[in-house]
Amino acid sequence: MFHPLSLFVGLRYVRARSTKFFVSFITWTSLAGVCVGVAALIVILSVMNGLEGDLRQRLLALDADARVVQADTQTAVTPTPEQWQSAAQAIRGSPGVVGVAPYAQIQALAVRTPEMLPVQLRGIDPKAEPSVTHLAGAITEGKLSDLEAGSDSVIIGEDIAEELGLTAGDSMTLLIPTVTAGGVPAPRLRQFKVVGVFGVGLSDEDDTLVFANIEDVRALGPSAQGDQGLRVRYRDALEAPVFSASLRTRLPQGFQAIDWTQDNADYFRAIRIEKTMMSLILLLIVAVAAFNIVAMLVMVVTDKRTDIAILRTFGASPRRVMGVFLTQGLVIGWLGVALGVALGLVLAFNVDTIVPFLQNTFGFQIFSPSVYSITTVPSIVRWSNVVAISIAALVLTAAATIYPAVRASRTAPAEALRYE
Repeated sequence: MFHPLSLFVGLRYVRARSTKFFVSFITWTSLAGVCVGVAALIVILSVMNGLEGDLRQRLLALDADARVVQADTQTAVTPTPEQWQSAAQAIRGSPGVVGVAPYAQIQALAVRTPEMLPVQLRGIDPKAEPSVTHLAGAITEGKLSDLEAGSDSVIIGEDIAEELGLTAGDSMTLLIPTVTAGGVPAPRLRQFKVVGVFGVGLSDEDDTLVFANIEDVRALGPSAQGDQGLRVRYRDALEAPVFSASLRTRLPQGFQAIDWTQDNADYFRAIRIEKTMMSLILLLIVAVAAFNIVAMLVMVVTDKRTDIAILRTFGASPRRVMGVFLTQGLVIGWLGVALGVALGLVLAFNVDTIVPFLQNTFGFQIFSPSVYSITTVPSIVRWSNVVAISIAALVLTAAATIYPAVRASRTAPAEALRYE
């Protein structure tokens, strides 16, 4: 069976047992380094994807995929109820929309002597709210239907309940900022009854949000300093920017749509930066292994100078000699990449089994329940990440073979055979 000379000799060099222990040791170290680096990249990025997905799920438990608000609250006239209804009709007819619900939100101060906490009083429609958020599933005490209009009832976050010492059935006073007709600040005290407690595991939600019936919030009067709008849920939260772009073309004049990626841009920008830096740091492992490949091939070239000279005297061109060592380096590097991808995928798909085993065996916890709201290590494998990691590792290992191969092709036969 015909084999190209470069491929045939290169594979023979890979399979042959070297008499040089140090060369053989560096070969296996290089292969192992590439394997570990690629596997570590896949596992770490998969875990960070899982943490990002868990954070997104917690954020969207109480926040809708998008919200429609007044376009310019400073100069525009406040929309009438009829205009809000018209906007709601346009939203329901937009592609990807599966739910719409009104809301009204006011900044307030929760008071229970001697403690005070800044909170957001969010008025919702208990019947429509399940179509846009998962608040009903996050309630640990009481139920969403307890927020009856005119009852001045509220559902508070777990952190608020703990800090103020509140449980279902207790009373809570809210200090609500309002202004008089002349623009003079006139804070108003209003007492509410706690009918429920919710928790999603995010401090930004559990220690700031207080839910009430939207009619009770509107009854505080137009002088209360707050905002209102419509909350929207899409068929797929990850497609929110696309669906929101389509929604903006359908909204009546004076309204704007803001999706969750805009409201939480800082969270996910920080995660993207962390993932990028972590990828670059772990890619250094592959780069170090690539340098080992360079060192190994340089030593092989030095060891095989006689073989190179014989090949050249039999008519092998410098390009074919270069191909021999390119083949040897690529086989070692790319075998390491393939093993790393396989190992990384096995670990990433089984993180939920491996982590508890390690924690039970060595008696430690990665995420302590007393410190973190996330107690497990989530993992989401994204094939785009796997492909990008594989290509980057393949390019690095391929680049590592160029210098030794060029050096081998420039070996002078007469010089190499002078002392043989």
